[in-house]
Amino acid sequence: MAGSETHYVLPSPTFDDADAPHLLIVVSPYYKDIADNLVAGAKAAITAAGATCDLIEVPGALEIPTAIRLASRSNDFDGFVALGCVIRGETTHYETVCNDSSHALSRLGIEGFCLGNGILTVENRTQAEVRAASDGQNKGGGAAQAALHLIAISRRFMNTTKSIGFKPASEHILMAGDIKDDKTA
Repeated sequence: MAGSETHYVLPSPTFDDADAPHLLIVVSPYYKDIADNLVAGAKAAITAAGATCDLIEVPGALEIPTAIRLASRSNDFDGFVALGCVIRGETTHYETVCNDSSHALSRLGIEGFCLGNGILTVENRTQAEVRAASDGQNKGGGAAQAALHLIAISRRFMNTTKSIGFKPASEHILMAGDIKDDKTA
């Protein structure tokens, strides 16, 4: 039973004021009370890490990945937090929304976006309320933590280069042929 399980949670990364990341929270407030709790959890995690954030709302979970991609064009954000809730209904629309939004967010992640997915996909409102509660399991905070960890990882590997293959003797690359001056062949 998931309620009795304990899970290890990585300690939150922290950032100095000089390198404080700026995140964008993109939320679908379809179930407004649940979305508000997820946003509160995300903002608390972001603030605790010494980061800052902006917030935008979109109509539904399917629009979240597109909004993130559009916002990324500005280069104003180090990471993104996707928040919303999809509750199973009587039609197959639930599967479409869950699968398509998750797949699109995964593709953004593979492209190098630092993002946390906090879109709840649940069977009923009670499950959503538990996952958005402020006491313990708030998945908004967890999604923000995921984005912050990815930002920290990205910064660790940013600007590091490693030689593979050959390395030219100088910054000038000479091509085969007669040397005409010190920079060309």
